[in-house]
Amino acid sequence: MMMCSRLRPSLPHLLSLRLLGTASSRMVAAKAPDLLSATLAFEDPSAFRVKSLGELLRALGVFRLCSFPVLVNNCGMLMSVARTLLGRRGFSLLLRPTVYAQFVAGENESEISQSMEKMSLLGLRPMLAVPIEEDLGESTGEKRYDDNMEAMLECVRMSHSNAWSKNPMMQLKITALLSPELCVKLTTLIAKQPYDMNLLVRAMDGEPINFPGLGESEAAHFLCGLQRLNKIAEASVNKVRVLVDAEYTYMNPALSLVTMAMMKKFNKDGAWIWNTYQCYLKESRSLLLDALSLSKNEGFCLGVKLVRGAYMDKERMLAEKEGRLDPIHKSWEDTNVSYNSSLDVMLDIITQNPERYRIIVATHNEESVRRAAKRIEELGINKDEGSVCFGQLLGMCDHVSLTLAKEGYAVYKSVPYGSVDDTLPYLVRRAQENRTVLQGIRKERDLLRQELQRRLRLRLRGGS
Repeated sequence: MMMCSRLRPSLPHLLSLRLLGTASSRMVAAKAPDLLSATLAFEDPSAFRVKSLGELLRALGVFRLCSFPVLVNNCGMLMSVARTLLGRRGFSLLLRPTVYAQFVAGENESEISQSMEKMSLLGLRPMLAVPIEEDLGESTGEKRYDDNMEAMLECVRMSHSNAWSKNPMMQLKITALLSPELCVKLTTLIAKQPYDMNLLVRAMDGEPINFPGLGESEAAHFLCGLQRLNKIAEASVNKVRVLVDAEYTYMNPALSLVTMAMMKKFNKDGAWIWNTYQCYLKESRSLLLDALSLSKNEGFCLGVKLVRGAYMDKERMLAEKEGRLDPIHKSWEDTNVSYNSSLDVMLDIITQNPERYRIIVATHNEESVRRAAKRIEELGINKDEGSVCFGQLLGMCDHVSLTLAKEGYAVYKSVPYGSVDDTLPYLVRRAQENRTVLQGIRKERDLLRQELQRRLRLRLRGGS
């Protein structure tokens, strides 16, 4: 049987999934919002009582800077100027106790362990992220990709060997192991003639494969990339769950094809390889339904990282430049509907088979978090067993993360690590991709300020 990257589900199955999601959406909409637990209003500054005074002041200062669009939009240039003026050492001394300390776990295993142990005490789980990725024009050659693979194998080792949390997770970007140019070409090829997924599985096992449409050097690079991914998957299976990030629409079909091939090989008895679905894309729900159907037909477990998406401005700009339809939903409200609908589909399927389907609700959106928590309660899904968990970025949205953890939910923080030089490009990209989130953290700033004021009042009373 031919297995392609976007195997269409049978009509009855597709209709049942669509109706399932629609019915769930209506059911949740019909419930009054006042039934939600008061603790999940995320209005309580006491969530920050676990933070030191220095951590409160640092977060307030960094978030204040992030509230200025001109600083976020030009942070790459500003940091480059600062590095030139201050020198490498001076720049590191400036960044380490501020932006770096807020968003990065540390440079070496000892520093990372200290951060992770503290996180564990707060009931939060780390999801380590090696800050390596590439876009078009940044390809660096096989030696660099091999080095990236070694860094990711080390990430697997750290995630597994340290007792930071049960069910450890890590993030992986395929473009750290396979050139973006090849991913774009593969996307073009499979749009015309879908690849047999078995080809990729066989290539991972080291079999020499002739990939249709690829030249000799491209096929050799693809084979090397697949074998790098295979080594990481072999090292992580039954130990660490690997969440593969989505990137841009001009390469996502290739990334999904590779990820599904990894799932077919390694997800036979559990969801160890996960894929990401960006709900700001108009096609996101149909892609998720296709993946559910493919996993059922091919007999592998499916892990889903559900996000809204971070590349909106670039996607729209490219679509306009190339005369294509905008792939992004027209409004924030449409994206919310898309996210909640996909969430409902996954939660209902997990209720039926929690061992074979898993989801991380990766969002800073409080309404989606409350909705997921409410559905978990309604459906009787175990909060702590890992079939449903939540995810936010390290250093952000702690009022949501800490409150969820206190209520017994499984909560992961995306944790980049590395030197200032290694993590700086990653931080700049994340800041520019998430600038609407960064500029919308007023509530978190207000809660931090309330906690700071409470401590100051206590000190004044103690001193009077």
